[in-house]
Amino acid sequence: MTAQNIEPCGEADVYREEILDHSRQPRNKQVMIDATFKSQRRNMSCGDSMEIFVKLGEGEKVAQLTFDGVGCAISQATASMLTEEATGKTLDEIMALSERDIFELLGTEVGPARIRCAMLALETLKKGIEEYRK
Repeated sequence: MTAQNIEPCGEADVYREEILDHSRQPRNKQVMIDATFKSQRRNMSCGDSMEIFVKLGEGEKVAQLTFDGVGCAISQATASMLTEEATGKTLDEIMALSERDIFELLGTEVGPARIRCAMLALETLKKGIEEYRK
């Protein structure tokens, strides 16, 4: 086998595959009828839209977190990953999540044009928490 036939298998490729997997087969993508609260946002720059559904358990811990919406691979993958990451966390722990935490979930930083896509799910979730707490 020559070097030309060897597929690259770097760390970036692993992350890229995980993002594609989550965007093609999103986890927790469903409307939740009995949510404690929900929140909806739209990224006006690209047209992505996101609705987040949260069911709380004891101590304001997230018992179940789902999403629905349409968008690019980055916004859909991030929402899928966030539903897994944030389940079991308290609302305060979620409010403390940052852009850096989203990049860690994705395993990579995204370019300036994709930051809004990557942040849509977290921004939607935080908006919902703020409205719930009012």
